[in-house]
Amino acid sequence: MVSGFDKHALTRCACAAPPKTLLVSYIEIDSVWLKTMKKLLAALLVLLISMPVHGEGKLVQTPYKPAKVVFDIFLDDPNKMASALYWLRSLMNPLMDAPYGYSPEELSIKVVIHGTEIVTVAKKNEKKYREVVERMRYYAELGVEFKVCGQASEDYGYTVKDYQDFIQVVPNAYTELAHWQQEGYALITPQIYVKRIPIEKIR
Repeated sequence: MVSGFDKHALTRCACAAPPKTLLVSYIEIDSVWLKTMKKLLAALLVLLISMPVHGEGKLVQTPYKPAKVVFDIFLDDPNKMASALYWLRSLMNPLMDAPYGYSPEELSIKVVIHGTEIVTVAKKNEKKYREVVERMRYYAELGVEFKVCGQASEDYGYTVKDYQDFIQVVPNAYTELAHWQQEGYALITPQIYVKRIPIEKIR
């Protein structure tokens, strides 16, 4: 047995409260930690507020009026006429569909032809360009006026009787275009390009 060993004294030491200096250290550490966390949270809040919030796009129904349009068609290849007619369709269809619901009679559309596409409306070429001719005839029945430049027609050796029955021959394409613009018609000039990159690769 160890001399002077006091079990009660050992128990008192084990259960004694930590020194005051140690408690002060804990409090100071907690205080510093809280201040640091507050600063971090404040910085994070500022960052979140400053970040741009991107929502979704929205559909806008522009209050379109019945169109008054003159198309200026001057193509370097008659085979592009099929694509040029899609510009006409893209104008008319939205105006005739809901929510606008205009009738074809409410639209006023002129198509001035004065490039190589002139050959598509010559009767002798109908077999070669049948699909294009049928589409133009369809639009003509809806009230679209197709006009061929008289001077360009002479270059191709055509006369009025050489054209389809829905064709009007006018003196000159440029004076015709200027006239209808002076009458308040909007000018649309179809641009036909060869699509070299599939949409799937760039969308």
